[in-house]
Amino acid sequence: MSDTTLRAATPGIPEVPETPQAPGRAATVRRPGRHGAAAVLLTPFLALFTACTLVPIGYAVYLSLFTEHRSGLGFGGAETVFTGLGNYGRALGDHAFRDGLLTTAEYCLVYIPVMIGLSLVLALLLDSALARGRRFFQLALFLPHAVPGIIAALIWMYLYTPGISPVIGALDAVGPKIDLLGLPLPAVVNIAVWEWTGYNMVIFYAALQAVPREVLEAAVVDGAGPLRTALSIKIPLIRASVVMVGLFTMIGSLQLFTEPMILHDVSPGVISTWTPNMYAYTAAFARGDYGLAAASSVLLALFAAALSFVITRVTGSRAPRRTESSR
Repeated sequence: MSDTTLRAATPGIPEVPETPQAPGRAATVRRPGRHGAAAVLLTPFLALFTACTLVPIGYAVYLSLFTEHRSGLGFGGAETVFTGLGNYGRALGDHAFRDGLLTTAEYCLVYIPVMIGLSLVLALLLDSALARGRRFFQLALFLPHAVPGIIAALIWMYLYTPGISPVIGALDAVGPKIDLLGLPLPAVVNIAVWEWTGYNMVIFYAALQAVPREVLEAAVVDGAGPLRTALSIKIPLIRASVVMVGLFTMIGSLQLFTEPMILHDVSPGVISTWTPNMYAYTAAFARGDYGLAAASSVLLALFAAALSFVITRVTGSRAPRRTESSR
């Protein structure tokens, strides 16, 4: 029985006019509580993000605007004075901070291509049809990343130290003496490559597994060899993963601290201001200049944000152009 017949047969029930529905448009079903569930699920993340990220950043910016002055000969108490952008000018005008930025730039130019290239080559080898024991090699290559950074730096410091390192002893026995501690940049790059190659190899290998097998089979039918298939098909199809790994690696490289800090006591080339993070650490805990340390940290964060923006814009603008040109 329809609603109209029921209203006609039952007295006392008022008739409700039907709302006309637009043709071709389905009725929208509102689900009560959907927005409330999303808010409940997002609240823990937003709380942690605010407490662990936004609040420390805001406090660092606040500290960077103040400095401490001592009156007289330094026997009086310290007075906190608002200096505005003065700490930023001091950091940019300090040659030690600029040298740290230059060292970090050299580190990025050496480390990022080597690590990404090695990770990509290993992932392509594991993805090839001739590879055997994929699971074993994935685990073996990923294990160095499971070692904490401090422990890894201590292990390599032992391997770099002459007199106690079996590697240095073996090299000295067959050839000229090599002082790895006297070359801090290659030494730190080697530690970082050892730590992160397996991790990024897993990312590239997972992206290669998503490449359609039909495309690879068509390339084989057309006569493309393994090298041609890797360069012309596999790498272009996982370009997004390569860009993502490069972006995250660049951001992590700007925060270089653990490895050179461990090598600081044994390598004469690693000074206390070798990287911007070491500069901020020295300013805060060796000199007690928290305003300068906060300003240098904020400057480093701004550099990382600017580079990330440039990389995303450049890599994002190339894809549409290639798509349009291929049509």
